Amino acid sequence: MKGLKYQLKSVLRDKFCLMTFLLPILVAVALKFMGSIDMSSLGELHFGVLENDLPPQTVTWLERYGPVTVYGTQEELTAAIREPSTNIIGVAADGDSLKTAISGDELDVFQQAAATLPALYDQGAGTGQAEVQILERPDILENLQGIFIPAVLIVAMFMGCTFNAMNIISEKEDGVAFVNEILPMSPSQYILQKVVVGFLFGSLSSIVTACICFRLTWQNIGVMLALILLSSFVAALMGLFIGRFSEGLMIGVVYIKIIMLAFIAVPIVCALIGVSGPLAILCNVVPSQPAFEGMMALSAGKMGTAVKDVGILAIHCIAWFALYALISAKGKKG
Repeated sequence: MKGLKYQLKSVLRDKFCLMTFLLPILVAVALKFMGSIDMSSLGELHFGVLENDLPPQTVTWLERYGPVTVYGTQEELTAAIREPSTNIIGVAADGDSLKTAISGDELDVFQQAAATLPALYDQGAGTGQAEVQILERPDILENLQGIFIPAVLIVAMFMGCTFNAMNIISEKEDGVAFVNEILPMSPSQYILQKVVVGFLFGSLSSIVTACICFRLTWQNIGVMLALILLSSFVAALMGLFIGRFSEGLMIGVVYIKIIMLAFIAVPIVCALIGVSGPLAILCNVVPSQPAFEGMMALSAGKMGTAVKDVGILAIHCIAWFALYALISAKGKKG
């Protein structure tokens, strides 16, 4: 119990661990907030015209394609067009047609619109009676959230790995590791003492993140909790391996980055390219893959797939725990 209190104090003093704990929660809040922002207006056309320059029916025609702002002088219109933060297309009369003016730093879609607008207006005889139908724009952010949210949860679960690895490395540098080797503890007791704090903090960070991002039914809460707890436990075990085989702090940081990259990259790549068959089975060797797949399955309402992924994670927990216990036992005998 004293060992756990000591490790808990280490967490509260370690800014790196605290940042790892809080970062996924902050990102989850940002994703939740961004999901409520309507960004559809960013792709709208915006027109600027001079007062009394265009006939009212022409201004009405422009308003079918986007907002029209009327300026009193040419200088005001030019300044609005040149403003870097806007994509305003200047429109002026050119005989019976129109001419447009842009600054040149707009996105391609606005430059193309400015180039084609006069020709479109010249066909006004045919388009005057045409009905403009505004199609619903897909919410790109909402589609990407299906991948972002599980990825953020993977980072939250990884907190236990970071803490355990840094904790063991610091004990090596301070000489505490030599004391641990002669203490009357079995390998299983040592593993549990080292894992528990990182596991608890990783689980807590993941649970808070999941509560912010996911809308789960009571039926799905148990499966999600199992995915979080098992994934956090595996990540905490990974921290023990990194701490044991790292000779110094810098090497440990490199190992942490490599494993974290694998934990995040493998499931995201699998989700984006749609891996299936033997390759999909092979990807389950990386513990984050079944965790990621299980969360995606819960979001899609596929309870059977999520339960299967819980089983895969349970096998990971048993296998990695047994492997580290075996290595620790051999190390003490040697």
